[in-house]
Amino acid sequence: MTQGHTLNKASQAIVPVAETIGITKRYGGIVALSDANLKILPREVVAIVGDNGAGKSTFVKILSGAQAATEGSLKVGGRDITFHRPSDARDAGIETVYQDLSLAEDLDVLSNLFMGREECYFNFGGLSVLNRPKMIRRAKQLLGEIGVNVPGVHDTVKGLSGGQRQGVAIARAAGWGSQLIIMDEPTAALGVQETAHVHEIIRTLQSRGVAVLLVSHNMKQVMELSTRVYVFRRGRIVAELTTAQTSTDEIIGYITGARG
Repeated sequence: MTQGHTLNKASQAIVPVAETIGITKRYGGIVALSDANLKILPREVVAIVGDNGAGKSTFVKILSGAQAATEGSLKVGGRDITFHRPSDARDAGIETVYQDLSLAEDLDVLSNLFMGREECYFNFGGLSVLNRPKMIRRAKQLLGEIGVNVPGVHDTVKGLSGGQRQGVAIARAAGWGSQLIIMDEPTAALGVQETAHVHEIIRTLQSRGVAVLLVSHNMKQVMELSTRVYVFRRGRIVAELTTAQTSTDEIIGYITGARG
């Protein structure tokens, strides 16, 4: 991997929120990802970029617990960890907002925020009683903290705009993603105004101490939001760049193979 601009020694001394070391994924004789070394520091927005088939999706699936690596290791907060399922990643404080958002459109905002994590007065076998007042208070607090504007927590998701839906998905992740939130093309289907609002939400998460891994084809977004950029090409990380010291042309050069 080409290290376009090396992190300074002070940054290197900080314990990464998450770090992959030599992560490799094979599907039979096909190598989808090879020797991926990547680290995300606290409060960072790290972008990963590359053409379709470059290995980005495979990397995200491994980091989110959806797939296991064939080789390599993963550290969270400096500790070695192995994910066998997505719930393991969530338990470690890593949440993922996928491009399709994975929202239940016929349910209300409240139900989507707490899906699988409902607050109950008690839970005895198959019998439980939801603590809806507590869930409503927490939902309003969470939406307010990161600046998500929806008509109300009892409104169905299918009646929301694209930006509002994205905000709900991010808010759900932020509610439990204490270490890292992975965002896969978070503004791909949004207009200019809604995109700007999602950018503000990402900055708010960063100010709250949450690290963000941003998967994006939008170079303007990458340059505006990220602190560092990892370029994937043909299943390998070919460059690690400090955003403030690089350019769109340099990044595209690594993506296309004109550099490196």
